[in-house]
Amino acid sequence: MALAAIGAAVAGDALLVLGPWFPLALLGRAVVGLGSGAGFVAGLDLVRAGGGGHVWRGVYGGATMVGAGVALMVLPELTNATSWRAPYWTSLALALLAAVPTLAAGNLPRIGHASERVAGLRDLVPLGLLQAATFGLAVVAGNWAVPLLERHGAGAAVAGLAAGLILSAGIVTRPAGGMLTATRPRAVVLAGLLGVSVGALVLALPLPLGLQTLGALLFGLAAGLPFAVVFAAAQRLHPEAPGTAVGVVNGVSILLILVATPVAGLAFGLPGDGRLAFAGMAALAGSAVLLLRRAPLERDNPPSERAKERPPWP
Repeated sequence: MALAAIGAAVAGDALLVLGPWFPLALLGRAVVGLGSGAGFVAGLDLVRAGGGGHVWRGVYGGATMVGAGVALMVLPELTNATSWRAPYWTSLALALLAAVPTLAAGNLPRIGHASERVAGLRDLVPLGLLQAATFGLAVVAGNWAVPLLERHGAGAAVAGLAAGLILSAGIVTRPAGGMLTATRPRAVVLAGLLGVSVGALVLALPLPLGLQTLGALLFGLAAGLPFAVVFAAAQRLHPEAPGTAVGVVNGVSILLILVATPVAGLAFGLPGDGRLAFAGMAALAGSAVLLLRRAPLERDNPPSERAKERPPWP
């Protein structure tokens, strides 16, 4: 599945570089999106199959966000120096490069049962909502932090740096969250939600640029903390189909991104020039704390009924 996902990303980028036509752009982005979504699930399964524990899952999760964060920092200048095709050529090259370690990991054991389906989705929904309130909001904020800061006086380079922190700072905290997964899972998720809420609130307020940059950094660091906890819980709940469980949890957060990104854009036409969007993100992350009582985060969670009937390993 990982190689198929890489192939989809390459094909989508190849379509995007053909020309600046809106229908082609929609098709190319849709193909890239299918590849990146499948690749995320496949990559996490490869980490697990290779014996990677919570910390390595956190490292993997952090790496998935670094590319987006670095892109916000460097691609504006790169695009000015080259052309609008720069992001797509860069993405295509990185996708091809990702095939090298994927091929090297070809002999790992199979996880779960390909014919199995997750035996119920209800226990995964709270986990998906927690992922949405951290990772999902970070993606939405990363999309809109640049225009927010530019409208309030920041230059493009500085605004890109601040927005990049939201997406890339998780490379530090996702492994750190993995270290605490087995001992303090609820505390890790609580810290993540509160940090995201405070960081978004700082960006929503008319504060000096330096403080807003610190708010963006806090947002990014906090958003990375719950990653390993959430996905470890999902895979533990459904060891008969861990990839499907990861896909369901991540799918909930992607749904929030699809809905919240254009809604946040509407806030730029209201008083405050986008500040209301970040105030809404702060409220969403803060209210997600109420989900902690229902989220199955502890290690002693019972597996699904189907997992009791069949062992997870072939």
